[in-house]
Amino acid sequence: MGQIEYVSATIVKPTNTSYSSRRIESTPFDLPFLVVDYTHRGILFLKPEQQVAQLRKNNVIDHLKICLSRTLDIFAPFAGRLATVENEDKTTSFFIDCNCAGAQFVHAVADGVTVADILEPSCVPSIVHSFFLMNGVYNFEGISKPLLAVQVTELVDGIFLGCTYNHAVADGTSFWNFVNTWSEISRSSGETLQPPPVLGYDWFLDGIDHPIRVPFSYNETISNRFISPPLLEKVFHFSKEKIAALKAKANAEMGTSKISSLQAILGRLWQSIIRTRNLDADQEIYCRILVNMRQRLQPPLPEEYFGNVVLFGAAKTTAGELLKNGLGFAALQINKMVAQQTDGEVRKNLENWVKRPILSKLSAAASNALIVASSPRFNVFGNNFGWGRPVAVRGGAGNNYDGKMTVFPGVEEGSVDIQACLLPETLQAMERDEEFMEALSD
Repeated sequence: MGQIEYVSATIVKPTNTSYSSRRIESTPFDLPFLVVDYTHRGILFLKPEQQVAQLRKNNVIDHLKICLSRTLDIFAPFAGRLATVENEDKTTSFFIDCNCAGAQFVHAVADGVTVADILEPSCVPSIVHSFFLMNGVYNFEGISKPLLAVQVTELVDGIFLGCTYNHAVADGTSFWNFVNTWSEISRSSGETLQPPPVLGYDWFLDGIDHPIRVPFSYNETISNRFISPPLLEKVFHFSKEKIAALKAKANAEMGTSKISSLQAILGRLWQSIIRTRNLDADQEIYCRILVNMRQRLQPPLPEEYFGNVVLFGAAKTTAGELLKNGLGFAALQINKMVAQQTDGEVRKNLENWVKRPILSKLSAAASNALIVASSPRFNVFGNNFGWGRPVAVRGGAGNNYDGKMTVFPGVEEGSVDIQACLLPETLQAMERDEEFMEALSD
């Protein structure tokens, strides 16, 4: 399906260098992400005929770069690099050097590729991976590579804005706050009403010594890279009405009202995927979810805090228990896990991690688990750069493995899209799962 032609590549630097001497120490929320790949998030826009001439006249690529530079004035860490201190005990301490080295920006053209070519196939076409930069790059490589890379790919009738960011520097909340600011600057000729990011951490990690020392081997991490089997990606769409029905069913089955919409969706996904895997009844299984801790810490952190404030929580049961019980049981296990992520529990876990830091890479152990990232609460479809709202959002190849679920808001208000990465045979079996297919929108 078409070919990618690379037109230009530049480094975009901030215009304001006042942050150039700032150093931001990595926290125990940040450090576990060092040994996973950069994260890919992209938004697809239509290029309406009536706007094509105007886009060319104003040179949209130059405009985006100018606005990116202004946005990096505000989000200084994305224009920096990771830096390290080698300690005498053979451990390493990491921090962000806000040195204004800049973000990578690439302009590309996808020859003959249309918006329909991206949206209409039943599975995400492989060409989408080529809309992102830095495939297969570990986050720790941010020592020498940009912490943010943008590829703007022109389609026949659309524009795909693919962003690659270092997850050891920022989580999804921080990233989408950045994109929201960039898009507002772009469509308003330099002005933004978005609140600026909050930088720094000392005031919510009291009692944890800094800088944090982690045992780390570059060569070992690279040589032990997990090689995934061939996988397919499919976007499952859940309408507002279908979600309401799932939520009502899950809560009714358990005699409660506390199961959320997303927990009900994930409960249905978890059951369907485990059903296809034919595991032994006593096989322990997990649903691991990145939980945003900003509002769970006491006092709460502002949503504008820039960095990572997410932790993996794991709902667990056995394959037999999950499949013999209803939707409500599956969703309630997820609900209970999320409820356990309290301020006291999280601080205790962080303190224990700092005493014995472990950097865990992906492995085949994920075959008995779902791992859920991103959130339907992110403001994805409000990102208007001056040529209208996005028509879709997609993830790239970063950290793809069997059982990875990436959650996005759907284009219609109240709907949810989940980009599922699974073995081909799993997807085929799910399409024969009447209970699961009934939960999807037509």
